[in-house]
Amino acid sequence: MRIITLTCPACGTIIAANELEANRVMNCPGLDCRELLRFEDLPADARDHFLDNRGRYELS
Repeated sequence: MRIITLTCPACGTIIAANELEANRVMNCPGLDCRELLRFEDLPADARDHFLDNRGRYELS
């Protein structure tokens, strides 16, 4: 299992891949940040790994 995250380029907030995948497009949760973040912003290998192993990343 890998820890897959994306760092907001505007404010530095770190977002988990499972949050990005669930929403596909979301506003950065950083304080006063209006950056739009997309699942597609993750590197292709990270997206593929996450989607191939989606069950391992679900919270119970």
